[in-house]
Amino acid sequence: MRRGRGVLAVTIVTGALLTATAPAQAAASPPVTASGAFLMDGTTGATLSSKAADTKRQMASTTKIMTAVLVIITPGADLNKKVTVKQEYLDYVVREGASSAHLKAGATPTVRQLLYALMLPSGCDAAYALADTFGTGTTTAARTADFIAKMNAKAKKLGLTNTVYDSFDGISPTGKNLTTPRDLAKLTKYTMGSSTFQKLVKTTSISSGGTSTDAKWTNSNLLVQPRPTGYAYPGAIGVKTGTGTAAGKCLVFSVTRNGKTVIGVLLNDEERYADAMKLSDWALGPAAGSKTALQRSDTEPIPDVLD
Repeated sequence: MRRGRGVLAVTIVTGALLTATAPAQAAASPPVTASGAFLMDGTTGATLSSKAADTKRQMASTTKIMTAVLVIITPGADLNKKVTVKQEYLDYVVREGASSAHLKAGATPTVRQLLYALMLPSGCDAAYALADTFGTGTTTAARTADFIAKMNAKAKKLGLTNTVYDSFDGISPTGKNLTTPRDLAKLTKYTMGSSTFQKLVKTTSISSGGTSTDAKWTNSNLLVQPRPTGYAYPGAIGVKTGTGTAAGKCLVFSVTRNGKTVIGVLLNDEERYADAMKLSDWALGPAAGSKTALQRSDTEPIPDVLD
């Protein structure tokens, strides 16, 4: 679901100091406004800084990181397989007021196209289609339930002890679609090991190929978007946004610069982009031309939807 974007300056807001477990710099990590935050070395997995890193919170559409990776790692998965879009996927998006890739009923996108529709515009219709396709069962309900069970099994296998899914897209029917900043960073480090996933999340936009009423799908992560609509933040390579009433504004990000990579998680953060850039500059060193206050707004009210 699209939101209007005003032209306001992003303001750095002073928050509680992060606890630097293994600081990348001699100086303490900068404060962030997030309720929960975590920054890790993307190569070694070492903790760089954290704030309420093991407190469970709703994760909104960052849930789709697990949705995507489950599809990608499915044995024998054919990313060129065509999937027929059902009307019930579209009805679900309307009923839930959810973010959408605006798929057309009866269209036959490939699995690869659905992954782009999932990760760029954060299509809950695409998430539904993938869960229905990659779950096992004789009905749509059974297949989507099986897919969610597979998400939980994978979380357990990866040692994400504080993560539980009740949803394939972040729209939580029970309010118990939960993770922690540390778990979400660990999951992201795992998924960024996939070249297919990396390609997805750093793509700024791509043609929908006629499978959507949108001519193209645009990445909701403004760190990777070119100016003036985004920040064009130097070295940004993903990963996923999420927004909801319960979860607040969330961001999972990864930045590679000067031969180093960081992976960060910000949950319930009104200043998610400014905070992501501050943390990345602290860990990697400021980039030439990098700014933490641009003519981009991330301060609009949070709607009761996911992005």
